[in-house]
Amino acid sequence: MELKPHNPTEGVYPATDDYVHAMEVRGADRLLFVAGTMGLDPAGKPGADLEAQLELIWSNIRAILASADMTVDNIVRLTSYLRDPGYAEANAAARTAALGGRPVPTTAIVATTLVSDWLVEIEVVAAG
Repeated sequence: MELKPHNPTEGVYPATDDYVHAMEVRGADRLLFVAGTMGLDPAGKPGADLEAQLELIWSNIRAILASADMTVDNIVRLTSYLRDPGYAEANAAARTAALGGRPVPTTAIVATTLVSDWLVEIEVVAAG
């Protein structure tokens, strides 16, 4: 599988270092669409704060990817749903760390979550 980022320099605003405008996926045999994943522990209890929830989210995403014989290196698209716009910086830092600095197309949306204790929800698309 080959991943080819697309960041045109004319006709569109510049991408930042932590995301790309588009990711072309060549030669993938499989696609995995991961539902919105919350910062819940195995018992379904949310992490105590934003940092704990982000750690749990990425742990949960890694476990879901592993069940499909994939890793975070297979992620080709990511959407974050933030309960508060003030969570954007911490969310971006957690994403950048989890992906080892590899930029992917990403969108962050401020939304009311179904349960007020859920601070962030992240969904991903992976290819392999």
